Parts: sequence; C-alpha cells; structure tokens
Amino acid sequence: MAEIKPMALIESMRKKVCMHSDVYFRTNKQTGKTTTGKLCNPSDKEPSAAQTAAKARFAKVAAAVRAILTDPEQKARLKAEYKAQTKIGSLFGYAMHKLNDQYDENGDKIGD
Repeated sequence: MAEIKPMALIESMRKKVCMHSDVYFRTNKQTGKTTTGKLCNPSDKEPSAAQTAAKARFAKVAAAVRAILTDPEQKARLKAEYKAQTKIGSLFGYAMHKLNDQYDENGDKIGD
C-alpha cells in the first residue's frame, strides 16, 4: 500500500469512497497514518469449500476472542502478556494468535 498525506477532505475516510470505487482508505489507529490500496483483479469465482471452512473457523475464533476481551480479568491478564511482546501490533491480533491453536480446522475448540 502507498502511504499518503491526506487532505482535510479525506482525513477521516475509511473503506471505499463509493460502491463503484476500487480504492480503499485505511487509517492506522496507533500511528494516525492514512494509507490507500487498490483492489486489482478481484476473484469472481465462488469460494471453495476450504475457503468457506476457513472463514467459518476465523469467525468462531474471533467470537471467542471478543468474549475474552469483554471479561475485565482475562483482558487484564492478556494485556500484560501483550505488552511484554513486540511481534504482534494489536491486542485483538495477539489474542487471535494465542487462541488460534486451540481450535481445529472446523472451528471447534480442542479439548471440549
């Protein structure tokens, strides 16, 4: 993605400008930098069974992470672990990384 210095008009834009556009805007919450990207050659095929399964698995893990982050005690413990590392840039991403190994390819929790 290219880094841009936004003019005041597009400073707060997110996602697409309109539904016909293929240029996306994104503002990094930590640094405040706005970047753009263009979607080139999007696939027009139906997703495969493996892609659909991966999407469902991701949704289940993300829901589990959101549930953990709503519990203040678990969130505080996780936040302390997150601050001790430098590899992953967001608390949600760190929680996804930690929980990802606890779910099988179908999105079912291992050991339940």
